[in-house]
Amino acid sequence: MQEIEITVKGLSYSQGKSGAYALILAEKEGKGRKLPVVIGGAEAQSIAVAMEKSVAPPRPLTHDTWFNMLQELGAVVEKVLIHRLVNGVFFASIHAITKEGTSLVFDSRPSDAVALAVRIPCPIFATEQILDAAGISEQEETAGDDLMSEEDEIEENSPVETIEELEALLEEAVENEDYELAARLRDRIEKLK
Repeated sequence: MQEIEITVKGLSYSQGKSGAYALILAEKEGKGRKLPVVIGGAEAQSIAVAMEKSVAPPRPLTHDTWFNMLQELGAVVEKVLIHRLVNGVFFASIHAITKEGTSLVFDSRPSDAVALAVRIPCPIFATEQILDAAGISEQEETAGDDLMSEEDEIEENSPVETIEELEALLEEAVENEDYELAARLRDRIEKLK
């Protein structure tokens, strides 16, 4: 199972009512694929706070507590690995080593693993299989832009939808983890606003 190093490229807010965010991870080197992972608002906030570094919350966030506990216990997190995708849901693991040299592997949601990784910092990896299955290549991204241009032409001739209808469709797309549709709907909503 080949592991590819990835980095946090950014966070994108879903315009729907669900409060979901897309965590965009990208290959550090290689084919330039991006991996969008839908995460919750609390995890998105935790990742953003850790990346910003200039913003310190008045009390530690959950991932700060984990980081502090690992430090006090003398455990070192070596890497985070996104290793499985089942029905659109990603699974990750946190790989650590104790001061005695014992290897530890903790099951985790990717959002929690990444929130911890950006605090430490430690490398983040995804398997080649995950990137093949769910990664978006630059060519697909460009093709998606072309598709959106064609859709824009179609939209001009289609009946006008309300922002509320579009937000409901966006929420449904996020729940179904149809990221391409969600991105197109988000853009349509922004145009209408």
